[in-house]
Amino acid sequence: MPKKLAILFAYFLIYVVWGSTYYFIGVALHGFPTFLLGALRFSTAGLILLVICACRGERVFIPRLVGRSAVSGIILLFIDMAVVMLAQRYVSSSLVAVVASSTAIWIMTLDAPMWKYTFRSKCTLAGILMGFAGVGLLYAEQLEMTVTVHDHSEYGILLLVAGCISWALGTLYTKYRSSDTEPANAFAGSAWQMLFAGMMFWICTLGNGEFSPTGFSTVPLYAWLSLAYLILFGSLMAYSAYVWLLKIRPTTEVGTHAYVNPVVAVVIGGGLGGEQITGIQLLGLVIILGSVMLVNKKERINE
Repeated sequence: MPKKLAILFAYFLIYVVWGSTYYFIGVALHGFPTFLLGALRFSTAGLILLVICACRGERVFIPRLVGRSAVSGIILLFIDMAVVMLAQRYVSSSLVAVVASSTAIWIMTLDAPMWKYTFRSKCTLAGILMGFAGVGLLYAEQLEMTVTVHDHSEYGILLLVAGCISWALGTLYTKYRSSDTEPANAFAGSAWQMLFAGMMFWICTLGNGEFSPTGFSTVPLYAWLSLAYLILFGSLMAYSAYVWLLKIRPTTEVGTHAYVNPVVAVVIGGGLGGEQITGIQLLGLVIILGSVMLVNKKERINE
């Protein structure tokens, strides 16, 4: 495949496929318990990717790589994806994607070594404040809905904020604790991240009593198909494309998936899932995406 075409396909994966995974997580949760879904998804994807890396002759058993992948995998994939799946017990996949798009704001806010540069920029300060305002607006709406219908949907927003913070912390750990060997073993590192996340999901699955061999027979076909989609397209293809793009394209350019994912999630959630999108949610989407654009405007100027 020509390189330009490969790049376009990779962007399609991180734009459209990643945006669609929120909907398919919600579908899969109708057949699988929360932790079991994560265990099956990440352990399977991680094992497949590790075997592929080994067959390609990559060094996969580097102690430092494995150790740091364990930490980043647990923080990035396990904690973040666990709260995303738990949140979808309370709120729609569209709203999950909208709140998740504020992760870039949390990364900027928590990146302490960069504060003296970050907070010099009026664009960055405005973006951070806008991002928090957008999330606060969505939380206020869910809190009002809880008062009227008692569905505790505000829990979903709180879980998502915790997930965004976890992803931001994992990203910063990876940024500041990565070794010289890790860029050359990016795919192997991704495989180990997924395997360690899968291991944590298995521990939670067994501890929570979710695993039952006989229970698989009751899982509907659409849930199995959704799981297969998440493994093949969400974890193996899209995540691998993301890692590859980070090696050959500017970080801020690759980060534009944060603008597109929630839009795709809203369209798919409304079109296929029949999810109701309120005016407040659309306003929150615009505010959060605008905040991320302001932050990245400063980053593009610096580059």
